[in-house]
Amino acid sequence: MSSDDERDEKELDLTSPEVVTKYKSAAEIVNKALQVVLSECKPKAKIVDICEKGDAFIKEQTGSMYKSAKKKIDRGVAFPTCVSVNNTVGHFSPLASDETLLEEGDMLKIDMGCHIDGFIALVAHTHVLQDGPVTGRKADVIAAANTAAEVALRLVRPGKKNHAVTEAIQKVAEAYDCKIVEGVISHQMKQNVIDGSKCFLSVSTPETRVDDAEFLENEVYAIDIVASTGDGKPKLLDEKQTTVYKKDADVNYQLKMKASRFIFSEIKENFPHMPFTARSLEEKRARLGLVECVNHGHLLPYPVLYEKPGDFVAQIKFTVLLMPNGSDRITSHSLQELQPTKTVDDPEIKGWLALAIKKKKGGGKKKKAKKAGEKGETSTEAEPMETSSNAQE
Repeated sequence: MSSDDERDEKELDLTSPEVVTKYKSAAEIVNKALQVVLSECKPKAKIVDICEKGDAFIKEQTGSMYKSAKKKIDRGVAFPTCVSVNNTVGHFSPLASDETLLEEGDMLKIDMGCHIDGFIALVAHTHVLQDGPVTGRKADVIAAANTAAEVALRLVRPGKKNHAVTEAIQKVAEAYDCKIVEGVISHQMKQNVIDGSKCFLSVSTPETRVDDAEFLENEVYAIDIVASTGDGKPKLLDEKQTTVYKKDADVNYQLKMKASRFIFSEIKENFPHMPFTARSLEEKRARLGLVECVNHGHLLPYPVLYEKPGDFVAQIKFTVLLMPNGSDRITSHSLQELQPTKTVDDPEIKGWLALAIKKKKGGGKKKKAKKAGEKGETSTEAEPMETSSNAQE
């Protein structure tokens, strides 16, 4: 192995400052992109226009980076912008012809991602299209997702086990009389890998199992929490609404149709590792070719699922780096003011929320400083969302 190859090997994880920089640069861009998308979310705005603006912002911001690098560095959208409303669970990123509009009072899940050189930062945020505090069951379900995310942030740490996180997330949702949506998995991420094999479920079911795993230092995770006021068992209503796909590198089936081969060639060139939206492809051929690609496993679909009408679904997703000095959440957005109907009094949940995110710095500090840090750094503690809150940090 040449010295350059060895250097590349070493740079694949967080032990390399250059890799940490790329993750944080991607995070900075996707956090700004989320703000851009939120500013476009108004009553009567067309959802497809908002999604396109989110993706365009990420492409524009990443396009000016690493231009002078000796080796071509791939960068851009890591997950296409999705805006899913009310009882839609996620992945709604419609085609250009779609006329769906936002309405006053809609609960929006905005989900998006950016990568630089394959190092991925993902974020999802829930926002209600209204002035003033969010109340009632809408506030409950956002608080459930956010408090569960805060607990997960504190339990996804070196030495902890993945199944303990799953149990804690479910307990938080129950405290708000909400359900965690089945089938949502939080994955480890690596360079060019958005859904690593090391993962944990938000809710365990007899049908869904993941291997036992322990979190380790220098790993990166996308923690994804989706909560519902319904039964948490969403349904696929219309396969034609699915527009987000990811190439499966392990499938070798020879496609029969010319349109399928054309479109798959385009996908291999432009989206070898990351999920993409069908809007990014030549649309007429895409409609013909995608079906065969999906049927034979070349493409993995991200389906648009629904809870029952009248139910509300909230999502919080963030990217966390498990650094030697503690957990570093690099993507987030502050929440609206919430006034949930439920309060969280469970001492175990409060104990989880009191855990420090960063490690305390070495001893030899003044006693006063030590006393202040006995329960963990004050800036890293979180409270369950009982009354109003407008911050995630």
